Amino acid sequence: MMKNRAPHKFEWRRPRKGHLAGGLSLAEVLAALVIGSMVLIALLGIYTRAERATAAVNRKLDSSRLPGEILQRIAEDIDRLISPGSETRITIENKVKNGYPAAKMSIVRTITDSKNKDVTLEEIIWQGYYDIESDMDGLVLYRGHSGITSEDKVLDDQRAEWEKGYPMVPICSGVTFFEIVVPSGENLLEKWTSETLPKGIRVSISFTEPMKMPDGDYEVTEEYKSTRTIAVDRTRTINFKLIAEEDEQSKGSGKPEAN
Repeated sequence: MMKNRAPHKFEWRRPRKGHLAGGLSLAEVLAALVIGSMVLIALLGIYTRAERATAAVNRKLDSSRLPGEILQRIAEDIDRLISPGSETRITIENKVKNGYPAAKMSIVRTITDSKNKDVTLEEIIWQGYYDIESDMDGLVLYRGHSGITSEDKVLDDQRAEWEKGYPMVPICSGVTFFEIVVPSGENLLEKWTSETLPKGIRVSISFTEPMKMPDGDYEVTEEYKSTRTIAVDRTRTINFKLIAEEDEQSKGSGKPEAN
């Protein structure tokens, strides 16, 4: 026969001095917390450095993307308004606005009406202007469109309703250098008012803060400028002539040279 056994009694024992209920000492818990904190700090440092590197790459891409888009828009305006046989005129001037080089270019396309008068069919203006109300230092770049042709094929799709009634639309701010010049041999003409069209123009823009030069002036160095040379009339005929080679073996042959 089975004998009745007395039920087992559980007794709660107080943890030894310096130990927690789970059997770990206070020193071990503190060591684990310190190690965990060190690992967490290291991970946060790696994440912060990766985030800064990513932000730097994005800023680099943005700083090169925006100038390229602006130069492309200017080239599109020139190609669209200037066509063979059209009456188009370009005027260019460069000034300094509050210490920042600022250019203004006007492209005007005209037609002759029934009364034999010139009427502005379309006019586009690119201008850098210093706006004291702007939140950023530098120039504000504007693009204006006016004339009989009310539709602006470049910017109308991107304008808000309230902007469509204004001839000048701000494109971007924070411009520290905006220059438009006309190459003429080895010279660069900062002003163009001739009735004839230039063969090409060179547009430069930058958003980099000017650096102090040895002479004390502040300038944007060439490496931080985005520059594009735009042919005004790409359909023009290029004349070639032959230049005789100085070498007797190649005498009678020639190499083409563009005029």
